[in-house]
Amino acid sequence: MVLGMQAQKQISYIKNDGAWYQVYDESGKKIATLSKQSVGEVVGWGSEFFVSLDGNWYKTYDATGKKISTLSKMQVGEVIGVSGNTFTSKDGYWIKIYDKTGKKIDTHSAQ
Repeated sequence: MVLGMQAQKQISYIKNDGAWYQVYDESGKKIATLSKQSVGEVVGWGSEFFVSLDGNWYKTYDATGKKISTLSKMQVGEVIGVSGNTFTSKDGYWIKIYDKTGKKIDTHSAQ
């Protein structure tokens, strides 16, 4: 690690706690407490980010709860998986892969 640079917090687990989400790192330390009202419904997480659905919008957030991007559910389809730095969605007959910033990386047929 380069001096002066902070290591990015890694998500190990997100606990659904009533009206709140508790975000934990790999050592079990709580990174953040986030209101469901502010972030929506968490649909999946990778080590560096999580994806939530808030109405007709998918949003990506870093481990501390800072919003990274907002994408239309109509554009994305249904998020079916989150891993590492990417998430995957199914939109009709298409599988789409996005990075955590919302940039589409790949699209291929679901057949």
